[in-house]
Amino acid sequence: MSKGVELKNPNLKNMSSDYLYHLTINVANTVDASDIQQQFGDVKVVCMGGTSSRMRDLALYLRNVLGNSDTSEPIDLAAGGHRYALFKEGPVLLASHGVGSSTASVVLHELLKLLKYAKCQDPVIIRIGTCGGVGVAPGTVVVTKNAFNGYLRNEHEIPILGKRVVRPAYFPEQVIQDILKHGNRSEDGFDTIIANTMSTDCFYEGQGRIDGAVCEYDDAAKLEFLKECHKLGIRNIEMEATMLSSLTLQAGVKAADICVTIVNRLNGDQVEITPETKKAFEQRPFLIVGRYIQGLFGK
Repeated sequence: MSKGVELKNPNLKNMSSDYLYHLTINVANTVDASDIQQQFGDVKVVCMGGTSSRMRDLALYLRNVLGNSDTSEPIDLAAGGHRYALFKEGPVLLASHGVGSSTASVVLHELLKLLKYAKCQDPVIIRIGTCGGVGVAPGTVVVTKNAFNGYLRNEHEIPILGKRVVRPAYFPEQVIQDILKHGNRSEDGFDTIIANTMSTDCFYEGQGRIDGAVCEYDDAAKLEFLKECHKLGIRNIEMEATMLSSLTLQAGVKAADICVTIVNRLNGDQVEITPETKKAFEQRPFLIVGRYIQGLFGK
């Protein structure tokens, strides 16, 4: 049975209106949000990614997947906010989220509220992006199972009202299996795997890099840390998975995280592939998500 989004925030019931500030979407009447429902009520999938250009490219890619013959430029529905980009292609909403959990959580909170007010039924949120690999070849697509933080704990922690709050950080098994069932094909020429992901608050020291502006450890210590990650089943490192999994679990909305590796961190820190190869690698999550969406809508 289909179900709408019911968020765990009783305070929302006391709000007669709700301005989704960073998306520049005004829910003028939370009791009767028929205008929001008319515009967004058909959304079944929300795709998130770091940059506005990547989300624009994905929007154009999904037009073909969805059989939409429109050739016009995708409209950025959040352009007025000058922070995030928001596109809509049929039943798919696409949003940029910047770099890291702090910026991604801002837009995710507002997207979740938008899904609630629009009365969307059984939506799925999918983040795509690039990442560092841990013992896998560049170009490998990783579908996250469990998300580990920078302390190598399978949890998301956040300070709330001056207290440390810890929440579980994993993605629903059924969504993962559906993505693999529809998206992974032997003729692709690259591996798509299910694995654990480490999600950090820092790109340099937090991920054990030795090429940042500050570093107080050597290459041997870095490799020891990365090998410990590998023992935990971690095959990629990025900066959003713990927050995404934790917040969507709290909200009761299905989600997934799909990233392509662009470097094997066991071999070094610098990204050495060509811009052309990087662009080609970035298309791989597009392919996986496109097939998943085709399977979801029976296309």
